[in-house]
Amino acid sequence: MMRRCVELSADAVRAHELPFSCVICRDGEIVVEATNRVARDGDVTRHAEIVAISQAQKILGRKDLSDCTLYSNVEPCPMCSFPIRETRIGRVVYSISSPMMGGFSKWDVLSDQEISDVMPQVFGGVPQISAGLMYRDAAAVWRSWNPLFWFGIRLRGCLAESNNDAMATLQTGQPPRSLWKRLAASLAQALPGKRASEAQVASSSRPQAKSAA
Repeated sequence: MMRRCVELSADAVRAHELPFSCVICRDGEIVVEATNRVARDGDVTRHAEIVAISQAQKILGRKDLSDCTLYSNVEPCPMCSFPIRETRIGRVVYSISSPMMGGFSKWDVLSDQEISDVMPQVFGGVPQISAGLMYRDAAAVWRSWNPLFWFGIRLRGCLAESNNDAMATLQTGQPPRSLWKRLAASLAQALPGKRASEAQVASSSRPQAKSAA
């Protein structure tokens, strides 16, 4: 699946797009594959992951993609990570990490358990996250496309460099906490706020000392 994803990123370059690509699979079979369509559609929201997620829902006829794995040549950004969470995709695998823009490395979206606990009707549990698979092949496409750009984004820390292709599991998927645990967490958050509010009310109701003339 990742080999196909890397091939797609090269196809994206030939279509005058940035080398981003995505494959969504289910039961070992590809459901949909996509590249960025930002240049083609004149729309900055048309990232490969969003295009793939939208198509996968239509093909499978449902919004729940919990039995699917999403492969991406680059770590999904926060914009792409929210649809991943909302469609409950169970596993995310990517080649190149993005310390500055990643929905896992930088922004707490793919790893945020709280949104699952507070809004379980909307968000599933955190997906399993694996990174680094076929890094050198994925990086070679970027380097071949524009060596100077590739050097610059790595120098700025936008994309991370790796010395091997070994896939590391960074996060194990977890289901949302039980209703009772969510209620307990909500109460624990609410009570200190209530006490603080009561203290503020009590303070404001005390008579104020008159200033000296």
